[in-house]
Amino acid sequence: MDATSQRFLMCRPTYFAVDYAINPWMDPTAPVDTALAIRQWEQLRRTYLDLGHTVELIDPVAGLPDMVFAANGGTVIGDRAMAVQFRDPQRADEAPAYRAWFEAAGFEVYDPKHVNEGEGDVLLVGDHLLAGTGFRTAHASHAQLQEVFGHPVVTLQLVDPRFYHLDTALTVLDERTVAYLPEAFSPGSRAVLRRLFPDAVHATMADAEVLGLNAVGDGRHVVLPAQATGLAAKLRDRGYQTIGVDLSELRKAGGGPKCCTLRLRQGKASQ
Repeated sequence: MDATSQRFLMCRPTYFAVDYAINPWMDPTAPVDTALAIRQWEQLRRTYLDLGHTVELIDPVAGLPDMVFAANGGTVIGDRAMAVQFRDPQRADEAPAYRAWFEAAGFEVYDPKHVNEGEGDVLLVGDHLLAGTGFRTAHASHAQLQEVFGHPVVTLQLVDPRFYHLDTALTVLDERTVAYLPEAFSPGSRAVLRRLFPDAVHATMADAEVLGLNAVGDGRHVVLPAQATGLAAKLRDRGYQTIGVDLSELRKAGGGPKCCTLRLRQGKASQ
């Protein structure tokens, strides 16, 4: 297995808090340690750098506690970036901040016509875009993704509100392989996943409940929550090298390593 050098965009959780509840993980009455969240995030960033990846940073904005979850800021393939439109008004102001970063970085930016929460619900596997829907990203947005990027789009229906984004229920390990929680998907979507990925790694509910599938792979290494021990063992059995990180404070808002990480993919969109 060969690791592929990655370029990521991240946002320091300077203003992280749980001030509202827009998913089942969030409890505004529970205490949050922002300083601990920052230390855990810094460890994730250092892990990427130690693996030889490039990490770029977007400045956090006061009053946007979820901006740390950079994966929701857009979808980027080659020189094109699809901006986002959030379902919930609490996150709406993150969209222009990320859009401005894409423009300043030289990407050709496309504005969404429908609710679209970026890489939270859009994952590239080989030549296909897996696109989640059911809780956040609108199904209607999938057609625009295909037009912008020129990759075939496979719609996957999420059915468990705890796994409200695709990247909480499925992780891309390499260009041919994924790991996922079957129970997070509708029967038809499970059938599609079995057809597309007959050798996929199936996660258990126990590992999914610590956001074990909210992981980042580079073809050889998989960075995942340290608490997902069963999934890590399965991945090692398949030949991957696993690196556990503790993002338990950020999990209070429903986020893990992948939520904090937006891939800035190299190359050109397929058009």
